[in-house]
Amino acid sequence: MNNIILEARHISKYFDEPVNVKILDDISFIIGRQEFVSVVGKSGCGKSTLLYILSTMDTAYEGELLIGNEIINGKKEQELAQIRNQKIGFIFQFHYLLNEFTVLRNVMLPALKMARHSENEIKIKAMEKLDMLGITHLSGKMANQLSGGEKQRVAIARALVNDPDIIMGDEPTGNLDKKNRELVFEIFQKLVNEYHQTLLIVTHDPTMASISNRVIEMEDGKILRQTKN
Repeated sequence: MNNIILEARHISKYFDEPVNVKILDDISFIIGRQEFVSVVGKSGCGKSTLLYILSTMDTAYEGELLIGNEIINGKKEQELAQIRNQKIGFIFQFHYLLNEFTVLRNVMLPALKMARHSENEIKIKAMEKLDMLGITHLSGKMANQLSGGEKQRVAIARALVNDPDIIMGDEPTGNLDKKNRELVFEIFQKLVNEYHQTLLIVTHDPTMASISNRVIEMEDGKILRQTKN
């Protein structure tokens, strides 16, 4: 079994407006199965830009990106959308739940979009993810009835519903209070240790970095150092 989930090979990125600026400079690293990797660095160091490339949402870069053993470069948008939906789960600083739907429906949406299972099978799978996170009691609530911490846990369940190879997060605790940040830390550790999930998290949070297996520190578009915890 191939234990490499993601590989970045010599990735560089330029912005052309108003002048030509190199945002990422020769980024290379590998993420293995069941790793919990944090990317840290000052604002403007390129870490969010890197995440957009690694998540296949930005294709204008130099170098190669592999997810599993599949080269992503050169694929059409329809193929990339399929890869994103099937292989990558996303968690952002803001939950992006749809207020007109229940919690259960919000969690089901990525699987309904992929349309590989019946609606009833997807409902069962979504309830399993809510149960993993201890929030099945929220399933029938509308998204706008939830607290901020509850919304982020629902967003994590939604990211898990298609059983992705990797979860990518962009400051997923940035909008939470201390208590809810700690809940998310516990969830992430549980996902890695009990459910063998792979995580790649961009964060300013030193606690998030401290509980991950490996920290990639960036500065001025380059990898400054990688540290194992």
